[in-house]
Amino acid sequence: MTVRIVPIRERTIRLGQLLKLADLVDAGSDAKPLLESGRVYVNGELETRRGRQLVRGDVVSVGGESVRLA
Repeated sequence: MTVRIVPIRERTIRLGQLLKLADLVDAGSDAKPLLESGRVYVNGELETRRGRQLVRGDVVSVGGESVRLA
């Protein structure tokens, strides 16, 4: 599986914001249902919290797509 690099400006970003930034959801409002579906993983662990703080190096996976924060 290919991991796409997504640069962030700040030290941290919330998971809901990253899902939109990385085009893993079409709109910010799509993040909550996606997280509730049990298809979002952070560093290999299931995550359901939209407000989860992410830092550079974290890997977020949705379905067959993964992104790493840089």
